[in-house]
Amino acid sequence: MTAKRVPPAQLAPQLRDAITRLNRRVRQARPVGDLTVTQVSALTSLRLAGAMTPRELADVERVQPPTMTKIVGKLEDRGLVRRTPHPTDGRQVILAATEGGEAVLDQFERARDEWLAHRLAALDEDERETLQRAAEILQQLARA
Repeated sequence: MTAKRVPPAQLAPQLRDAITRLNRRVRQARPVGDLTVTQVSALTSLRLAGAMTPRELADVERVQPPTMTKIVGKLEDRGLVRRTPHPTDGRQVILAATEGGEAVLDQFERARDEWLAHRLAALDEDERETLQRAAEILQQLARA
């Protein structure tokens, strides 16, 4: 079966919509627990970017500092984030994920991977090969 050629301007919204919807569905596949999507996102940012100040984390997460203060407080109460004094600015603290926070993120990633693997297993081999190639192309686009 040959796919119909679609101009880039027409493909862009179709692809964006598909990626957005799949991302939303994968994010919903998570272990039972009371962490919000926002809390998981902040914890993930700390994992990916490393330790940072609350202001830096708020900027990365695109939320206001008071909102991030609440998010961090809840994560800290659960032992998922720790605060340490800033090495050069006594008014600041540095946030980092704890071992418990890393373990929670590992659980979330496993649940998401299992959900997606289950859906992929329902596809035929040609469809999985197409998605493998698409994943490579999407990674290339993301790095551009």
